[in-house]
Amino acid sequence: MKLNVFNTADEVLLNLANYFVTLAEQSIAANDKFTVALSGGSSPKKLYELLASDAFKGKVDWEKVYFFFGDERNVPQDDKDSNYLMAKTALFAPLEIDDSNIFAVETSLSPAEAAAEYTKAITLFFDEEDIAFDLVLLGLGDNSHTASLFPFTTVLHDDSASVKEVFLEDQQVYRITFTARLINQARHIAFLVYGAGKAIAVHHVLEDGRNIELYPAQLIAPINGDVQWFLDTAAAADLKQ
Repeated sequence: MKLNVFNTADEVLLNLANYFVTLAEQSIAANDKFTVALSGGSSPKKLYELLASDAFKGKVDWEKVYFFFGDERNVPQDDKDSNYLMAKTALFAPLEIDDSNIFAVETSLSPAEAAAEYTKAITLFFDEEDIAFDLVLLGLGDNSHTASLFPFTTVLHDDSASVKEVFLEDQQVYRITFTARLINQARHIAFLVYGAGKAIAVHHVLEDGRNIELYPAQLIAPINGDVQWFLDTAAAADLKQ
């Protein structure tokens, strides 16, 4: 694990964008493709807008990048809360990414069916290769969740490398998420976390004793790959080391 701490959120985003470009170049050179699982939320949106900007859009061979979603809300794809719609608006549309390079969760199905179909789609894409994304982007909630691995949910104990539906009792909603094992099979994992509101969660996940029920992001420990955290000083403020 590597911690990358920068003074401002803008510096965090810039450095993660550069990291994205470097991994894309390496993966495309080695395998003629770059497979990415995207994260939802306001912080990743700013990253996607930066990647689609004039400063970055010419640095990646986007025709060879394949996009998946580490988690999704159980809403229509045109709903304002859809991770797919956010990524489409911020990244896919500006870069004119071909639909064949985008693998969205089919949220018109029931949550269980959507999760099962997404597992199938991922398996078919990787064909006979090991299922290992080149990059999984993750955020961190102030309750220490990542993707849709929320505290005290049954998916935390699912050891399959798959996609599962998750019911959030407090919100009375479903989400669809990669399991921790599927995330941990990735070659590279990057957490994007900034702002003082995330400092306590960062401390819990990185420095407190292991308690996956309370701090689900502690589950993220790559099997053969690496994990890097991209933080600003505000988010890292409660770290003792």
